[in-house]
Amino acid sequence: MSKKFPLIGAALLLATSGAWAQSQGVSKDEIVLGSIQDLSGPLAGFGKQIRLGMTLRVDEVNEQGGINGRKLKLLVEDSGYDPKRAVLAAQKLVNQDKIFAMVGHLGTAQNMAAMPVQFQKNVVNFFPVTAAREMYEPFHKLKYSFAATYFDQMKNSLPALVKEKGAKKVCTMYQDDEFGLEVVRGAKEGLKTIGMEMAEETSFKRGATDFASQMQKLASSQCDFVVLGTIIRETIGGIATARKLGFNPTFMGSSALYTDLIHKLGGPAMNGLYATMTVQNPYTDDASQPIRFWANKYKTKFNEDPTVFSVYGYNIIDTFTKAAGKTGANLTTDSFVKVMDGMTIPPDIFGSAQATFGPQKRLGSNVSRMSQITDGKWKVISEYPKN
Repeated sequence: MSKKFPLIGAALLLATSGAWAQSQGVSKDEIVLGSIQDLSGPLAGFGKQIRLGMTLRVDEVNEQGGINGRKLKLLVEDSGYDPKRAVLAAQKLVNQDKIFAMVGHLGTAQNMAAMPVQFQKNVVNFFPVTAAREMYEPFHKLKYSFAATYFDQMKNSLPALVKEKGAKKVCTMYQDDEFGLEVVRGAKEGLKTIGMEMAEETSFKRGATDFASQMQKLASSQCDFVVLGTIIRETIGGIATARKLGFNPTFMGSSALYTDLIHKLGGPAMNGLYATMTVQNPYTDDASQPIRFWANKYKTKFNEDPTVFSVYGYNIIDTFTKAAGKTGANLTTDSFVKVMDGMTIPPDIFGSAQATFGPQKRLGSNVSRMSQITDGKWKVISEYPKN
């Protein structure tokens, strides 16, 4: 019996040594990444664009030999923008597919539902496509967020536009979930700084398509400025309904509605809409040659125009690649976290602000700027605030 003890001791020693410390999703020649997108629900447009943007960068990385000799494998699951389905998707990716990291997961409620599944298995939640504060608060070593928060976007940008427009009654229409509430909370904080309050509020359930009662309520309250806690079809449907009612306040939303789908699907009625943003939409005829080149490369590969969400997907994989590359041959969750904790990401061709991370800093940058739809295209109308 005593002869068995050395074997048990050796097993314990191996279990705590580097020989057994390698993270799941990493083999000698492959790194497996997972992503959860809306590919069939109300944000399917965004989900497809993020997926294609990620695919473009994954293919580029693999064509160049991978990361320290390892190719990237990207697995994408569909949540339909439903938090319950996001949990099931996370369980599959984490427990069955054994992904190394979750990258670019779309949606606030969806991420919040899926993160516990990931964290149980030491899987990083890397750059989710949502600007909610919960993506980096409360602190968790496996959370990394790139998006200026909806709260601060509104808090910092709304007061200046309200003053510029001379608005007297600021109101809001928002999606009744954590995303919409964050937009409204930030707006209210911003209004406080100029001695104003939200004059009227109206909300809708996720997936709603009729906004007549909401817009009639805001019109009857004589609102001259409306903060939109909306995404794609609610933005288009809400503004189009308002125009039909002859109700034409200043409309402003967050980066969640900063997409070319608004003016492509909504048409001329969308002209004048304001949105906070960081990365600019990559038009194929952009004045910037590097953006134009990238946009046309994307269009050649996928036979459709890229969008700001395509850029998000591309940049997420690009940043992951840079961080994973710096770990050398020994890519583990711990070595990846160690690299990220000293990471600085410089501004890029799309106009991202510089991002920095640290041992207690899980949000890369919290600054945003403003764009407006003019003549059917988003035009950048302000730059990042100077510190």
